[in-house]
Amino acid sequence: MTEENRRENMRAELDRATEALAAATLLYENGYISDAISRLYYFVLYNIRALLLSKGLEPRSHDGALRLLGLHFVREGLIDRKAAQVFSKLMKFREEADYNPVSMFTGEDFVAFKGEAEIFAASVKSYLAAPAKR
Repeated sequence: MTEENRRENMRAELDRATEALAAATLLYENGYISDAISRLYYFVLYNIRALLLSKGLEPRSHDGALRLLGLHFVREGLIDRKAAQVFSKLMKFREEADYNPVSMFTGEDFVAFKGEAEIFAASVKSYLAAPAKR
C-alpha cells in the first residue's frame, strides 16, 4: 500500500466513523436503543481501523483490531488504556444488542457509552493529528 493509499484509507475510515456516530444518534433519538449501541460500536471500530492504518496495520477481524490496538497503541502508551477499554465493552454489548432479542439497554446506557466512545475517538484524532504520526 502506498503512503497516499494509506492516507486515503485512513480518511475513509474516519468518514465511516462519523457516519456511524450520526446513525447511532438518529437511532437513539428515535427509540432504537439496541441498534444505536450497535452503530456506536462501529463508530469505535472505524476509529481503531484508522489508527491501525497509521502504522500500516490492517486487522482481519474485529478481535484482530482489538489485539492490534492493545499491542501497538495501548501497550506502547500511545492511547490511554481506560479510553481503549470502551471497544471491548462495546464489542460485548453490540453482540448482546444484535443477537439477544430481549436486551435491556436504556437511553441512559447509550448516553454513557457514547460519551466513552467520543473520548476514545478524541484520543485517536489527537494521535493522528500529531505531525510525526501522519
